[in-house]
Amino acid sequence: MKIFHVPCLEDNYAYLIIDESTKEAAVVDPVEPEKILQAATDHGVQLKFVLTTHHHWDHAGGNDKMKELVPGIKVYGGSIDNVKGCTDKVESGDRISLGADVNILCLHTPCHTKGHISYYVTSKDGEDPVVFTGDTLFIAGCGKFFEGTAEQMYQLLCITLGSLPKPTQVYCGHEYTVKNLQFALTVEPDNAKIRDKLSWALKQRQAGLPTIPSTIEEEMETNPFMRVDLPELQEKVGCESPVDALRKIRQLKDNWRG
Repeated sequence: MKIFHVPCLEDNYAYLIIDESTKEAAVVDPVEPEKILQAATDHGVQLKFVLTTHHHWDHAGGNDKMKELVPGIKVYGGSIDNVKGCTDKVESGDRISLGADVNILCLHTPCHTKGHISYYVTSKDGEDPVVFTGDTLFIAGCGKFFEGTAEQMYQLLCITLGSLPKPTQVYCGHEYTVKNLQFALTVEPDNAKIRDKLSWALKQRQAGLPTIPSTIEEEMETNPFMRVDLPELQEKVGCESPVDALRKIRQLKDNWRG
C-alpha cells in the first residue's frame, strides 16, 4: 500500500491510496478532480472509488465532477443527502476492500459534522496502518464543533481514534500544523515535544513539504486535545474533567489570534 498527497485549494489535502499489487486506487476528498486524475495517471493507477470524510464543499465539492470524469466510480460517504455525489452510504464498522491487499474500516466520527467518517486503512500484513481523519483530528489540533459537542469530540479523539495502534499514521484534511503547534505551546509551554515538533514543522513548510502524516503516538504527546485526560493539563486550563478541559481548550483556540 502506498499513500500520496495531492495538495488542493489553499491548504487542503486529497490523498491517493494505492494497492501496489493491482494498481487500483482510492482517493480521499478529491476537491480538485483534474489534479486527482493527473496524479492517478502519473502513478499509473486506476481509480476505483472516492472516500469522502464529510459534506463541507472543500472535501465533497469535487465528487460530482469525479463521477463525470470517471464513469461508474463509487463515492462513499456518511450521508446520501448531505454528501455531494455520494453513491454508497457508510456507517461505523463498515468495511471496504481496495485491490488485493488493502482493507478500509469506516469509523463514524461526528462533531465537526454529524455524518463525518474517518477511514482506518490497513494492508493484509497489518503493517503500517493509517487513518484519514478529515477535519476531526488535525496534527496537534481538532476540528471546530460545528455540528456536535465537546463530549462527542472527547469520545472520538481519546477513545475511538486514541485506541488505534500507536504507530498508526494520521492523514488529516488540512495543513494547519504550524499554527496548531504554536497554539499548543500556549497551553503547555514546557512541553519539549511540542517545541521540537514545531521547529521541525517550520522547516518542512519552508522547504515546501507537508507536515503530514503524524502518528497517534505523536498526537498523544503533542496534541492538547488528545491530552485532556492528564490531570496536569486539566489544571493548566482550570478544569477538573477531560471533557471540560477539551471544551475550554477549543474555546481558547477559537479565540486565539496567533
